Amino acid sequence: MANQKILAKKQEVIDEIKENVNNSSTFVLFDYRGLTDSEIKELRCALREAGASYKVYKNTLMARAFKDLNIELSDALEGPSALAYSTDQIAPIKVIADFAKDHETLKLKIGYVDGEIADEAKLQEYAKIPSRDGLLTMLAGGMIGLVRDLSICLNLYSEQKEEN
Repeated sequence: MANQKILAKKQEVIDEIKENVNNSSTFVLFDYRGLTDSEIKELRCALREAGASYKVYKNTLMARAFKDLNIELSDALEGPSALAYSTDQIAPIKVIADFAKDHETLKLKIGYVDGEIADEAKLQEYAKIPSRDGLLTMLAGGMIGLVRDLSICLNLYSEQKEEN
């Protein structure tokens, strides 16, 4: 029989995983094998700048936490896995996908975005979505264009009225 202290420690880790998953709108499992310490540090800094975090847990403990949360990801929990999570739906996916472009050993496995499981192909689609700031810039540019066109039309209309 396992020692009660060991079981309590494992339960603490399971509770930590469940808390991280519950407090985030997105989490991603990825394979980090083949990355050097400096590359992992670089990835961690990039995730932190994007408002995301990541941690490496034992697969068995993640499986138990996911089972408690009724999330079926057992197929993705083979081999070493790291868990990246954030309240931003796209941030961890974009950071890891961009990092994987330069580091071929990094592989996205599976994600969970707003209550839905996303496979690797779906995660790649999410990674192509512009950032929140980029989308806001596009929206502002579109709105400025409309206002500019309206001002031109009003100016032409006022010039036409002056001539008559």
